[in-house]
Amino acid sequence: MAPVVAWRLVRQRHAATAFSGEGARIFEGRWNSAGVPVVYCSENLALAALEILVHVQPVAIFAPFRAFRVTFDDSLTTRIELERLPKGWDLQPPTAVSKKIADEWIKSGRSVALALPSVLVPPERTYLLNPKHPDFRKLRIHDIGDFTLDPRLR
Repeated sequence: MAPVVAWRLVRQRHAATAFSGEGARIFEGRWNSAGVPVVYCSENLALAALEILVHVQPVAIFAPFRAFRVTFDDSLTTRIELERLPKGWDLQPPTAVSKKIADEWIKSGRSVALALPSVLVPPERTYLLNPKHPDFRKLRIHDIGDFTLDPRLR
């Protein structure tokens, strides 16, 4: 079985702490409550770029970004399929319905990675990584280097 590949884009100034989970812990996200550290990744680099675009409004992305590729064995992943998600998981702004899912997953410690449908492109996957999980050391994190969006997207 091929390894799972996930992508993470962060502002250059946050590259050193890109896998600490601190940003999500402080600001919370769709899948986690404030106080719960988690690392958000995407199934592919294009989806990671879309996630940046949708969260930076108005679209003015001039700061340099850094791209990371993460690979890990699928056995380290818990998967939740679209049909198993509760009604309201994709509401905007996110509600406790979606936050409860990863909060409970983190608390359970059942895996280092959680695969969920992307809100932006539901057939694609969002991967959450638990930086406090003992298997976090099994993830292979590769710094791919600078990432720049096409100027037409700015």
